[in-house]
Formats: sequence, C-alpha cells, structure tokens
Amino acid sequence: MEKKYDCIIIGAGNAGLVAGLELAKNNKKVLILEKENAPGGVATSFKRGRFEFDASLHALGSFGNKEHPGEVYELFKKLGIVDKIGFVTIPEAFHVYSMNDNANYKLPFGIIEFMEQMEQYVPGSYDALKKFFVLAEESKEALSYIEEKKGNADMAYLKKNYPDFLKVSTHTVDKVFDAIGMPKKAQEILETYWVFLGSPASKVSFVHFATLAFSYIAHGAQLPLKKSYEISVVLAEEIERLGGKVKYASCVKEILFKEKKIAGVLLDNGAIYESEHVIANLSPTSVYGSLIPNQMVPKDALKLTNSRVLGARGFSIFLGLNQSAKDLGLKDYSYYILENLDSNKEAQNRRSIKNSSSAVYVLNNVIPSCSPKGTTILEMSSFFMDDVFSKNVTEKNYFDMKSKIALNMINAFERTTGIVIKPYIEEIEIATPVTYARYTGHPDGVIYGYKGTGMDNLLPRLLSIESENFIPNLRLCGGFDVKLAGFSATYLSGDLSARLTLQDMIEEGEEEWN
Repeated sequence: MEKKYDCIIIGAGNAGLVAGLELAKNNKKVLILEKENAPGGVATSFKRGRFEFDASLHALGSFGNKEHPGEVYELFKKLGIVDKIGFVTIPEAFHVYSMNDNANYKLPFGIIEFMEQMEQYVPGSYDALKKFFVLAEESKEALSYIEEKKGNADMAYLKKNYPDFLKVSTHTVDKVFDAIGMPKKAQEILETYWVFLGSPASKVSFVHFATLAFSYIAHGAQLPLKKSYEISVVLAEEIERLGGKVKYASCVKEILFKEKKIAGVLLDNGAIYESEHVIANLSPTSVYGSLIPNQMVPKDALKLTNSRVLGARGFSIFLGLNQSAKDLGLKDYSYYILENLDSNKEAQNRRSIKNSSSAVYVLNNVIPSCSPKGTTILEMSSFFMDDVFSKNVTEKNYFDMKSKIALNMINAFERTTGIVIKPYIEEIEIATPVTYARYTGHPDGVIYGYKGTGMDNLLPRLLSIESENFIPNLRLCGGFDVKLAGFSATYLSGDLSARLTLQDMIEEGEEEWN
C-alpha cells in the first residue's frame, strides 16, 4: 500500500464511510483504517443458528423516497448509492403501550394523517400539533442555514427569516409544548420519540426533538432489504471503486504530529501512514484521551470533553422465534413498551436496573423473507440512563444479571401486549453495555454519544462548529459530534466532516470540490 494520503479516516462506521466516499468523489486519495474485519461499526449484522440479525438499525429516518426525499435520501443520491441499495417502507410511525395505565396508541406516518389520528385519541390536539409541525419545519430550515454558515450565522438574517425559531431555540420540549397549548396526553404520546434521543422532554432541546420528529413523521422511515450491513458494504465498495482504500484489522494507536501539525497515524503494528488531514469517527474521549500525545491536546479540548456527560447505555435482545409473526399474533412492526408515557417519569425508570421498558421490532412484518419460512426475527432494544448497569453488574454476576434483565423485558412485553413469545424462542442473543463498549470502544457502552441537553444540545454545537475545531486539519464525526447520535445523524455527520475537510484543503490552496 501507498503510505501518503490526502486524508486518513479513523473508523469505518457510518460517518467515516460517508466522509470517505464524499472525499473520494472529489478526487482525494483517501485511506480508511478500521480496527474490525468488516465495515459499518454498529451498522452490521450477525448470525445465530438459522437467523441473521441486524445489530442496530430499526428505522432509517430522514430518508423518504424519490417523490418526497429526505436529507439522507438526498445525501445517498449525491453519493451515487441510492439506487444501489434496496429499501422497504416501514408501515407505521410507532405503536406505543403504557404499562401504568394499560393504554396503547398507534400513529401513522404523514403529518396530516398523524394529526388526524392524534385528534381521535386526544380531541382538541389538532391545532397545537399544527403549530408544532410549523415550528419544527422552520427550525429545520434555520439549522440548515446555520450549518451552511459553519456556525457563523447572521443574527439579522435569522430574525428576519426564522423569528419563531429564535423564540423556541433555547427552550425544552416541555416548555414549548405548554406554550403552544398541547394537551398533556398528546404531549406524552408525541414524546414517545424521546427514546430515540435518550433524554426526556424536560431536558432535551425543543429544536433537536422537533426537527428529528418532523423528518421522521413527514418522510417516513425505511429499512434496507439486506439489513444495515448492505449500506456499509455499498459505501465501502464505492470508496474503493473510486480509488480509495479501506484497510481492516488496522487499529490506530496514535495520531502523529510534525512541528505541531497533523502528519499522519501510527498503527498498533508499527505501520505509519502519512497525511496532513485526519477525520476521526470516534468519541472525543477516545481521540483526546488515547490517540493524541498529552502535550498536543489543547486545554480547551480537554476541558470541553471532560465536561460533557455520557448518554444512554444500550441493552438489546435478539430473538429468533420458531413460529411465524402471523401465528404469534404479531401484527405490527414496532411495539414501544413503556412503563410510563410521561418521558420524565420513564427516564427515572431507566435509572433502575429493574427497567422493563423496550422498543420491540418484528422484522418479518416489513421484510417477510428476512428469516426462514414459519419463523420470526424479533428484536428488543432498550437503554439505561447514566451508569446504572455498571453500578449493579459485576464480573461475577454478569451472566445471571443480563439474563434476568432480558427475562424482565420479555415478560413485560408479553404481559402488556398479551402476545406470548417465550415458548417459541429458538435463538437468543443479549447485548449489554459491556458488549457495546467492547465492540465500539465507546466508554461505558454508550449508544447515544454525549447527552445533548442543557447548553450542550444540537443548536449550540452547530454554532460551535469552528470554535470547537481545536486542532487544525483534525475533524471529528459520528454520534458524539455536532449532529448527535442516530443512524441518519451519523451519515449526515460524515458528510459534514468531509465538506469541512475539503474547505480546509481549499484554504491551503487546493482546488475546489465537485
């Protein structure tokens, strides 16, 4: 292999792959270094017996379709891969069950359809929901403008074009919902979406919540026919087709400097690859704490990283059932089983090791051929707030505890829906925060990056794109970066980091990009 590249990317996860393809399409010589033996990070799949499970993707939002494209659709189109991946549409936005009051609500995609169905559940909610979606769309447009300006937004322009965005920009979901007169029950049902963010309505920014909920409900969600690994493979193949390199089983030990400037990377096997530009698809905790020599870490970078709070820790159950979804009575794709619809109370439940809430997905109801005939793939996804898991689980009781937690969640699903699945379990795999920490390298098994709450939410991060660029020619991307966590967010984060790197190159006198 060659030893010198225009840009080196550490990590072949969602963001790293998109960044690599964006750079390769702009005729840059790119090298992606990945510690595992396959691309994708958590965007991968694994087999147990006769079942193949997707490790993490349950709904790709912000996608839409050719007629009504979302941001991710437009990104994949720009990268030339949208027609190289088979997608199927998820049938409903969500079906949420509340254990504490034995109620359930099923909501469709489409803004009008969503508002009309909510009005059926909560009479008098339609007008408030209409205000919500108008605010959400304006906020989405404002954030796009701020990102385009690399955080250097013109306040006069914002006041003129996005006045309502400015009014809600510093408030939480709860406060804005109260201000627009959203009925409490409608708030709780809509706030189901908080489980994708990992922070309750009293903590998460309205702008962050609203823009993601808007994209999800307005454009719908998709799944790749061959699971998320299909996207990862297509991205990697396109990079190499355009002359880029993806090198697996290659763990970066250190980012190298020469005269205080980025010079390349050192692998744990002693190999050195040179570049004046590096993109790290890793957490800042890993980058500043492990990959950069202490004397080269800016104090402000260390201070900011240490001040940020780790987000939710993942816990997932993968079940292969030896009966069909129809025979089991599994009619929906998604079942959100919550102890309480009030997101603030539910967040407290997630601070207990006895948490039994989960988001349950029946893959066969979207992709019937995903498992052998007469069987079902059912995946249960949950998380713990803070360090609950590590405080209650030791090396000695690990296997016993993870089995008890999994059984608790399965029992809660059966009890709440009335659907029995335990006798039909043929294969089961349980992923805990320890699993996620080992595979991803994320501290404490975090799956949602840093908490995007308080003054560290989506908007302040976008406004700080350049001020947080602490080391010239070193860009970060992924779930810990400005876009925060989530599949769609990480794809978009990779695109942003590549475009910023191309701008860095232009400022150094290189030609403009495509």
